[in-house]
Amino acid sequence: MRRYTTLLLTAFLLLAIVIAGSAYLAGSGHIDHRTKTPELTVLTTLPAEEAEILSDAYEENSGVRVNFVPLSSAEALERMQAQAENAHQTKAAMVLADWQTLGKASQSGCLEPYVSERGDMVPEAFRQQDGYWMGVWYDPVVFCINRDYLKTLRADIPDTWQALSEQDARIGITDFMAADASANLFYAMTAEFGEEKTMDIFEKIHPHVVQYARYLSNPVRQAGMGEVDISIAVESETLRYIHDGYPLQIIYPTDGTTAWITGTAILQNDGEREKAMAKNFADWLLSDEAQLALQSHNYFFVPTNPGTLAYKSFAGKNLVLFTQLPQFSEQQRHDLLDKWAREVRFK
Repeated sequence: MRRYTTLLLTAFLLLAIVIAGSAYLAGSGHIDHRTKTPELTVLTTLPAEEAEILSDAYEENSGVRVNFVPLSSAEALERMQAQAENAHQTKAAMVLADWQTLGKASQSGCLEPYVSERGDMVPEAFRQQDGYWMGVWYDPVVFCINRDYLKTLRADIPDTWQALSEQDARIGITDFMAADASANLFYAMTAEFGEEKTMDIFEKIHPHVVQYARYLSNPVRQAGMGEVDISIAVESETLRYIHDGYPLQIIYPTDGTTAWITGTAILQNDGEREKAMAKNFADWLLSDEAQLALQSHNYFFVPTNPGTLAYKSFAGKNLVLFTQLPQFSEQQRHDLLDKWAREVRFK
């Protein structure tokens, strides 16, 4: 896996050298008259460090400065709604956020449709068909297994959710009530397998859980340190630890898994120049250059654009994703988590 990561980064660096002489056409927009640098304001639910990496890389690539406004999902939705209702408010041109926030924004009428040639390559599973939001990368949930433990299994390797629930192993997992990406797994499995089977799986897993972690990285660290044998984890954190030399291996569930999707959307905005800049930035986020910027800082996500070298290089690009979307209301989500807490977590 370390060899695969090194080869991937090398390929990207070669690609960057080849295209370095080509300036990306970012269009015109707001100009900072002190620096004469075009500026683009983007709302985001990404961590500030990720946003800064993308901003620096895009400015170097295009000459446009991206001013990210980090917000929670609720804050982003409130800001988008206020902007759509107030023509005199300072305008953001775009949002880069998780798919759930983008879905709610499209329902509230805050977005404008946009589909480009590059975006049209993205599979329908990662975008809204009417063009109101477009996924740029995703982070699947995987089984993260300690290699020393893997050697003891020989041929009996758990590669389905049912097999994992029947495995006599120490298991790490992030508490469903502590992180949205972890809760999304529970909702997605319920939509795919049904409530009864999903509850049965986690009832069987529960006695083997060493600790319900609060953060997505902790189960991966536990597996890497040998504190657990197998962790249910997001792939990006697993690859980060593998890149740092931890003895881990990824197993992709053959009966399917879910993924946390990050995507873009164009906000309602009267400024045509700002919208043009936003569309160019949205297209750039679907490129190898964006993935190179993230991976050079140990952020490993699966691109939604199958035309990129980054997509072709990921070992898990053909993983099986659930076919049923977790379309539960807020009350239904609350009730499902409450039932899991009562009948599994704190029983």
